[in-house]
Amino acid sequence: MEIAIWGFVLSLIGCLLVGLVIGYFVSRKLFQSALKKNPPITRNMIKAMYRSMGQTPSEARINQTMRAIEEAQKNPHRKG
Repeated sequence: MEIAIWGFVLSLIGCLLVGLVIGYFVSRKLFQSALKKNPPITRNMIKAMYRSMGQTPSEARINQTMRAIEEAQKNPHRKG
């Protein structure tokens, strides 16, 4: 009976490890597809946004916008 218990414990640990490995690859694939659908904002995107509003963006203004975006991503619940 003791061998059956060890076999059960080892198969349980094996299933857990296989589940972790599969979960890692599935979540990695989902994360990569999410980044393809919604890429992070780049400096060129900010320049294009300002140009579409009829403004000529300065480097300081682009840096300010990038900092504001990074700050908003760090604190998503912040209002204002």
